[in-house]
Amino acid sequence: MRKVITLFLFFFIIKNSIGQNLGIDNIQTKTLKNSIRLNHIFISQPDYTFNYSDGSQYTLKPKMGLMGLNYNIGLTDWLYTGAGFHAATFGDQGGLFTLGVNLGLNLPIYKNLFFDANAHFGGGGGFRTLVGGGAILYTNVGLQYKFNNISFGVQYGNLDFFTGIQTGDNVSFFIEIPTNIRAGSYANAHKQFTVNDNFLNDFWKKPAVKSVQQLKFDFFFPIGNTRTDGNGNFNQAEQINHILYIVGFEYQRYLTHNSFLYTHLDTMYSGLRSGFMDLFFGYGRNFIETEYVNFFAKFGLGAAGGRIYPENGLTMYPSLGVDLRFSKNLGLSLHGGYHRSIGASFEALTTGVSLKYYSLSGGTKDPFTNEKGDKIITQGIQLSVQNQTYFNVAKTDSPAIDLNHIALNVKYDLNKRFYLFGEASFAYEGKSGGYAHGIFGIGTITNKLFKDKISLFLETAAGVAGGAGVDTGEGVIIRPTAGINYHFNNNFAFNISAGKLIAPLGNVNSSNLNIGINYGFSMLNLKK
Repeated sequence: MRKVITLFLFFFIIKNSIGQNLGIDNIQTKTLKNSIRLNHIFISQPDYTFNYSDGSQYTLKPKMGLMGLNYNIGLTDWLYTGAGFHAATFGDQGGLFTLGVNLGLNLPIYKNLFFDANAHFGGGGGFRTLVGGGAILYTNVGLQYKFNNISFGVQYGNLDFFTGIQTGDNVSFFIEIPTNIRAGSYANAHKQFTVNDNFLNDFWKKPAVKSVQQLKFDFFFPIGNTRTDGNGNFNQAEQINHILYIVGFEYQRYLTHNSFLYTHLDTMYSGLRSGFMDLFFGYGRNFIETEYVNFFAKFGLGAAGGRIYPENGLTMYPSLGVDLRFSKNLGLSLHGGYHRSIGASFEALTTGVSLKYYSLSGGTKDPFTNEKGDKIITQGIQLSVQNQTYFNVAKTDSPAIDLNHIALNVKYDLNKRFYLFGEASFAYEGKSGGYAHGIFGIGTITNKLFKDKISLFLETAAGVAGGAGVDTGEGVIIRPTAGINYHFNNNFAFNISAGKLIAPLGNVNSSNLNIGINYGFSMLNLKK
C-alpha cells in the first residue's frame, strides 16, 4: 500500500510540476489586426406629418444625422468583418439606435490611398412609422487615406430601412484608428504559463495593454425643460421631475499611466416607459492617484434619447469621480456628472456607482512602469453573432407578433464550466423597429462530446428591454435558455438554443429560438 501511495504522489508531483513550468513559448499566440471606425452620416427625411386624434400635428424635420461606432476585424489583408452601432445626432430622432454586422474590403490604390467599400446589415430604429420592422442595410464605397496611427475617409452610400419608408443616399466621413488584440488560441484558455527571460517568440517583446471594464448603475435627476414624449403624442409632452434609473457597461483603454479613452452604452430600466438609451465615447484622466484611491475626470460625447421629447440626440456628458481599489483587479467607482443634449432640452444631474475590473493583457510587462509579471493566465473569451426569433410577443398597441432580432453576445469564462456573458439585441423584423434589449447572465457548459464536436449549455440572464410598444412594462426582462454547440475547430462553433423571454412587470412571455456562430480566443492576462 505504501508503494502505491508513493507512486501516486510521484506522478502527482510530476504532473503538477509540468503544469507549473509551462513557459510562455507554449502558448499559441496570434495578433488580431482590428480597427475602430467613427463615422457620421446625413440623410434626408421623408416628408411626413403625424396627425393626432386631438387635432394637433407634428411634422418631421427635413434632415437627420447618424453617428456610427464600428469595430472591424481583419480576416485577410484586404477583407474585414465586424459590428457597429449607429445613433441619431441631428434632426428630431434622438433615441434612434441600430446594431448590425459589417463586411467590407479595403484595397490599395497608390501609396497610402485605399479603396474602401462595405455593407452593414442590422436592426433598430426610432419612430416605427418610418422604420417598420427595423431592418437596416447601409452600403457604401469610398476612399481612405492612411497614416501610421490614424486614417481618414470619405464615402458615398445608401442607408435604407427597407421595412419602412426611411431611406436616403448620403455622403459620409470617417476616422479610423488601428488597434491590435494580442491573444492566444481558445485551446490554451484556463491555463497558467510562467514568464521567463528566455522566450523565443518576438510576440512577447511588446508590453501589455492596460484596460478597465465596468458595470455601471446610474441615477439621473432631470432639470430644466426635460420632457416625456407625450406617450406618442409629442404635443402632450409632460415635464419629468422624478429620478430615472440607468444601467450600462463601459470599456476603458489606457493611453498613458493616467489617461484613457473610453466608450459606454446605457439603457434605462425604471422611471419612464422603456426605450431610453445612450452611447458615448470620450477621454478621461486620473489627476490624483494612490495605491487604493484615485480621483478622475471624464468628458464624453455621443447620442441619447427615447421616450423623451423629439430632439437632436447629440449629447455631452462630463463627470467626476473617485475609485476605491480593493485589489489589483477589482475596485468600486463613485461618480457624478451632467448629462446634456446639445441644442435640445433634455438635461440631468447624475450620480452613480460602478464595479470595475482592471487588467493587463497581451504582454509580459507593465506598459508604463516596465515591471515584469510572474505569469500569464489565459482567459477564455467567446464572441457570438445570432439571429434570434421571439414568438407571440405581447404589445401595448397591437396584437401579439413574432419578432426577429440580430444580436451580439460576449462570453467571459470563469473556468472550464461556467461563464458570464453580456448581450445586445435589436429587432429587424416584426413591425417593431426600435425595440431592443441588453442583458447580463451566467452560463454553464459540458465537456465536448462525440469526438469533441458537441457541447451542451444552459444560460440564465436578466436585463432591460423596451421600445416599439413591446409590453415589457418599465423594461425588466428575464431569459433562460438551453442549447447545443457544434465545434468546427478549437475557435469556431455553430450554436442553436431555445428558451423563454419573460417581462415580470409587463405581459411579455415569449418562446425563443436562437441560431448563431461563436468565435473563441484567450486573453493573455499578466499577473504580477
